[in-house]
Amino acid sequence: MIRSMTAYARHSASLDVGQLTWELRSVNQRFLDVGLRLPEEFRALEPGVRSRLKARLGRGKVDVSLKFQPDASATAAEMRVNLELARTLVNAHDEIAELAGGSAEPDLVHLLSWPGLIEQGEGEFEQAYEPALAAFDRAIDELIAAREQEGRAIAEMLEQRLAGIETQSREVRERLPEIRRALDTRFRERLDALAVEAEPGRVEQEVAIQLLKLDVDEELDRLEAHVAEIRRVMQLDEPVGRRLDFLMQELNREANTLGSKATLAEVGQAAVELKVLVEQMREQVQNVE
Repeated sequence: MIRSMTAYARHSASLDVGQLTWELRSVNQRFLDVGLRLPEEFRALEPGVRSRLKARLGRGKVDVSLKFQPDASATAAEMRVNLELARTLVNAHDEIAELAGGSAEPDLVHLLSWPGLIEQGEGEFEQAYEPALAAFDRAIDELIAAREQEGRAIAEMLEQRLAGIETQSREVRERLPEIRRALDTRFRERLDALAVEAEPGRVEQEVAIQLLKLDVDEELDRLEAHVAEIRRVMQLDEPVGRRLDFLMQELNREANTLGSKATLAEVGQAAVELKVLVEQMREQVQNVE
C-alpha cells in the first residue's frame, strides 16, 4: 500500500500537569526532514520525538508542534519565588531610581514576568514525559492513517492511468500489420515514381530493413513490463516513492521512443497520449512516500 507524504494529524491528551495537544503536518520531501516546536517544559522530549518519527516514517518534511495548557491548580502547587533573584531585581530597581534622581515603587507586574523569578518544580513535568510521548505515538498513528487514506486516492488515480497505457499499447499493437503494409506500399510507390526496375527480392529486403528500424514491438513489451512492475511495487509494505519515480522515467523514455518511430498519425497520437498519462502519474508520484 502506498502512502502520500501530505497529511495532517492532531491529538490531545489530558495529563495531571495540564492539557497537551500534538499537531503534525507533513508534505513531500526527498528525505525525512523533521521540524520541532516544543514548550520549554517539554524540551527534553526532542530526542524521543525524532527517534519515533524516524522509526515510522520514511520520507517527507514533517513539522511537529506541541501546545501545552498548564493546569492552574497543579501549577500553583508547584510554584515558588526565586527570592535571591527577587532581591537582586529590587536592588537594581532602587539603584536605577537613585541614578535617575528620584524614587519609585517597583512595578510588581513587570517584576513577576522576569524570566526565572517564578520557578516551577521539574519533577511533575518529568512524570508527564512518558504520557506525552504515548500521546505523540497516537498522533503518529493518525498521521500515518491520513497518509494511507491519501495514498489510496493516489493509487486509484495511478491505476486508471496504467489502464490507459495498456489501452494505448493494445491499440498500437493492433495497428502493426497496417503499419507494415503502409510502409511496403509507400516504398513501392516511390520506386515506381523513379521508373527504376529493382533487382528481384530487393524491395522485400529494403522493406524488411525499414521495418526493423521502425519496429515498436520491443517498446510495447517494455511498456507493459513497466506497468506490471508499477502494480507490484504499489503493493509493497514499504516506502516506494523513489522506485515509482524511476519507473515513471522509464515509461516516459519508451513513450518518446515510440513517438520517434511512429509512421502513422494514429501511432504518433498514441505516443502523445502515453506521454500525457505518464506526466499525470509523475506529478502524483512526487507525493508518494
